[in-house]
Amino acid sequence: MPSTVSLLAATSYEPTALRESIEALLAPLGGISAFVKPGQRVLLKPNLLTGARPSKECVTRSEIVECVAQLVKEAGGQPFFGDSPAFGSALGVAKSNGYLPMMERVGLPVVEFHGQRYGTESENFDTLLLSKEAMNADVVINLPKVKSHLQLTMTLGVKNLFGCVPGKMKAWWHMSAGKDANKFGEMLVATAKAIDPDLTIIDGIIGHEGNGPSNGEPRELGVLGASANVFALDAAMLEILNVDASLVPTAAVAQRLGYTPELAAIEFPLSRPADLRFADWKLPAALMPIDFALPRVIKSTFRHLYIRLIREPMSAYQAGDRQP
Repeated sequence: MPSTVSLLAATSYEPTALRESIEALLAPLGGISAFVKPGQRVLLKPNLLTGARPSKECVTRSEIVECVAQLVKEAGGQPFFGDSPAFGSALGVAKSNGYLPMMERVGLPVVEFHGQRYGTESENFDTLLLSKEAMNADVVINLPKVKSHLQLTMTLGVKNLFGCVPGKMKAWWHMSAGKDANKFGEMLVATAKAIDPDLTIIDGIIGHEGNGPSNGEPRELGVLGASANVFALDAAMLEILNVDASLVPTAAVAQRLGYTPELAAIEFPLSRPADLRFADWKLPAALMPIDFALPRVIKSTFRHLYIRLIREPMSAYQAGDRQP
């Protein structure tokens, strides 16, 4: 059965316009009801990278999360959202990026991710430590942001699922991969296969280009994309941005393993990538190695714990008080 990728030109986060865009985007896929049934617990997985640059489009817009949460509720689902940021908690990063009013309006709880080992399909990684909250959800809706990346060239749908690796395990993964970007890309692809998101909706209305994932700058891109196949959606987005897949470890590994269909075999019921081509998207000025030295990992771990335990008090919106 061919993969379907829905692509749509979109320029506004204004709630009414955004709702119309997302409904139109999902219509060729059967609408939200094709993915969410009454009573199902639905994890919304945005990109909550950092709270340090709230105006620089480093995270998935709260408007996207709110719109999808409302659609999930209307389909009878029970939405909650979560992530495992590099520093701090999901709640802390969400608050720093203006999520709190949306959370209150929708009644949308946030969970902090906790790890458990799961088997994978990968030949080189028998098990991975992944979020129990993601693996146990009835439905996972992946909500990445289009961004350039200093270590992996681009971060799209597959890379966003790295947020399902709990806490400081991310830094240890970097160290484990050494300087081998392909090995790290294989870990990320194995994670995406294990999480197996039911639906990915990518926020490309305004992206983050240059020295991302956080030190670049916002760029109006004007695109929304959606698919049940995260690998096909990433391939379509790279085509839109005119970025060679061989430069993006997650895309190169997915192609090598046969997870990504040929572009000609993907169905595009709305716009095609060529219709939305973006000629001058800025990639990082130079790529950095993906490894973390041991002292950096230790320092990063203590910084993370300090932010979690000292600077971010408990809130009624954390999972312990409002279990989704």
